[in-house]
Amino acid sequence: MSDYYVGSVARGGVWLAVAYTDDGYDHAAVVEGVGELWTRYEETADTIAVDVPVGLETSSAPRPNERAAADYLGDRRRAIVPAPVREAARKQRYPTAARVHERKSSSDLPEAAFQRSRLVTAVDEFMTTIDEARDVLVEAHPELCYRAFAGEPLVERPEVAAGYAERMRVLAEFDRDAPPTVQSVAEATEGHAVPIPAVLDAVALGLTVRPGPGQCRTLPADPPTDEEGLPIRYVYRSEAPLSAD
Repeated sequence: MSDYYVGSVARGGVWLAVAYTDDGYDHAAVVEGVGELWTRYEETADTIAVDVPVGLETSSAPRPNERAAADYLGDRRRAIVPAPVREAARKQRYPTAARVHERKSSSDLPEAAFQRSRLVTAVDEFMTTIDEARDVLVEAHPELCYRAFAGEPLVERPEVAAGYAERMRVLAEFDRDAPPTVQSVAEATEGHAVPIPAVLDAVALGLTVRPGPGQCRTLPADPPTDEEGLPIRYVYRSEAPLSAD
């Protein structure tokens, strides 16, 4: 079987996975969590890009990849939700998590970041337990992927019609088969509460890790590792490294 290159986003309590091979789009699947995602693809995936933090700081925030990405996203930098420091991510109540995060990092913890804590912790516990996943699962941010494809920051929010059109145009210019792929992936989510922007995001992540124009790069270019040895980075695909100019 050909290697799969998978883009997966977590939305509404489920994960949407979009799998490519060297020949193009292969299939989409909806799974219940990172463990099921891994079980499905551990024997066949070359790379799995996820939109959940991989590699958590213990004493600083935002993470270096989050800081770096803000320089390239223009007004869309607000799409970056900084990850809690590892100890804060494991707290059950927002006030407690916020106090821990502030004490450890000297920065505030946005409530939107706390709302993803269970997801962040699930991935962190998985990555620090399953050694085989370390060379396969990588973190990507959809907005950075679109930015790299387009060569400039996007303008519109993904939830509005103009944002859908902008992202679809960027995907189609990068890969002419993207529009029918998006349609096929959307059909595969039937019966699940997966919003349309998530479909586009999963396709963007899949195209990022699938061999194609340019090369897969990391931000930062020389990523640091956290105390568990996990690299703290975003992956993106472009002909040249991103430039703020």
